[in-house]
Amino acid sequence: MSRFGVFLLSLLWAVLAQAEPLLRASVDRTRLEAGESLELTLESQDVTEFGKPDLRALDNDFEVRGTRQLNSLHSLDGETRASTRWIITLLPRRSGSLRIPELQLGQSHSQAIELQVLQADASRQDSASQVFIEASLDSSDVYVQAQAVLTLRIYHSVALYDDSSLSPLQLENAKVEPLGESRTYEKEINGVRHGVIETRYAIYAQQSGTLEIPSLTFTATAAASPDAASAANGTARAGRQVQVSSLPLRLAVRPIPAAWPAGVPWLPARSLSLEEHWNPDPGDQQVQIGDSLTRNITLRAEGLSSTQLPQLPATEITGLRRYPDQPLLRNEIGERGMTANREEREALVPTHSGALALPVLEVAWWNTREDHLEHSSLPARALNVQDNPALSADTPAGDSSSASSLLWPWQLATLLFALTSVLGFALWWRARSQPAVLRAAQTGPSPRTLLDDLKRACQANDPQATRQALDAWARQQPETLAEMAARFVPLSDALDGLNGALYSESGQYWQGEDLWRAIGTIPPAEQVLLPAGENGSLPPLYPK
Repeated sequence: MSRFGVFLLSLLWAVLAQAEPLLRASVDRTRLEAGESLELTLESQDVTEFGKPDLRALDNDFEVRGTRQLNSLHSLDGETRASTRWIITLLPRRSGSLRIPELQLGQSHSQAIELQVLQADASRQDSASQVFIEASLDSSDVYVQAQAVLTLRIYHSVALYDDSSLSPLQLENAKVEPLGESRTYEKEINGVRHGVIETRYAIYAQQSGTLEIPSLTFTATAAASPDAASAANGTARAGRQVQVSSLPLRLAVRPIPAAWPAGVPWLPARSLSLEEHWNPDPGDQQVQIGDSLTRNITLRAEGLSSTQLPQLPATEITGLRRYPDQPLLRNEIGERGMTANREEREALVPTHSGALALPVLEVAWWNTREDHLEHSSLPARALNVQDNPALSADTPAGDSSSASSLLWPWQLATLLFALTSVLGFALWWRARSQPAVLRAAQTGPSPRTLLDDLKRACQANDPQATRQALDAWARQQPETLAEMAARFVPLSDALDGLNGALYSESGQYWQGEDLWRAIGTIPPAEQVLLPAGENGSLPPLYPK
């Protein structure tokens, strides 16, 4: 084997050796106070690994309070995958910057996670109260429509039943967005272990001034002591009702600063970024007329909701046809609140060759951390569009005789289509003046013969034969049977009786005398007038 082949095999072996299954690690929060617990989640999709993660690396900075294992199955793109999660409750041993090190499960390693553990607040209420609530804002003043995070923490040193409730947060002239589900953890206060229920809200004031945040009330049932529980009725919960309220807060809301440019949508954010992705990338391959380029532009703003993000300027360039999709709006919830994402996707198709210049895309926003105006932008891009040979004509541009020879069949077909259209219109106009139905000349039996057949059927009280004879007789009349019935009431009544006999079980009791009498009493002007002396036979061929 050559040296080059040995080098390739060794390189492939090194890549495969490093491609170990990943053990993903995540925490419920990265900022906490001393004495508070957090949850570390380890997830593995390696179905061949049946062991447990090695947690000994956590002993230096954390106390492991408990571990739960969850197995689950989920489908993704039609493929079913199994995963195993370990949820580990940790209590930091000290404050400051801590690091959850890499943990190992078989051949898999998790990534390290940095934590910030703050000193406990000495002014917090002591543990004399078994249940108390705290409310705090991440900032005492914000700009109008900027985000303020309200955090509520309910501390309890006694067990609570699952009937707890928190009054809703309702504010005038402000939008309120819950920041995920409530989180639960533990915290030690003055040597007493407390459970903590934490709920957060993102508040967006809609006008400047002072925003009053009312007190919120937490209601729950606290479990009683074992002695009180044994003395209580077994059918009722042994406990007492607990109700605590937070202190009201005030938030100062500043107006839009004078340095903000007029006519531009107001965007107060902690940070804002613009990104674009192309598929295919026009910088990596040649672009031709008719090629489809997909451009994805993502606007990401920390401290705003997705509904506050403005529409990005459209790519309107001569020689470039644009097909936009509906924007995709998404909110992400993190430690600092909400982060908004707006993704706009468009397909761009060049229609002319040459150089096409995409202008700079710029978004103005106000940096709320440093309190000044900023601009985020995407740089200008030049597209060099080439002619597409597949779309070029097969014949030279100056060969007019060949083009004419291909054109005359289409001209002839157009002329024939126009002539046939005119002819069809003329025939339709002529048909409008003709009667819709032309009566055929009288053929078959004479009206007298048909009338005799009708009489015999009526006298025999046979509804089926009467109906057939009646239809045959009516076809020889100048009027339809319905027109005669509408004009002559006795005939209408007699026909109703006949129809009832035909479509009911009482047909064997039908009497045809009324129908025959009605036929005979139709006004003479409406009957078929037979020629004088007609006896049902044809006149002689050679009259005398």
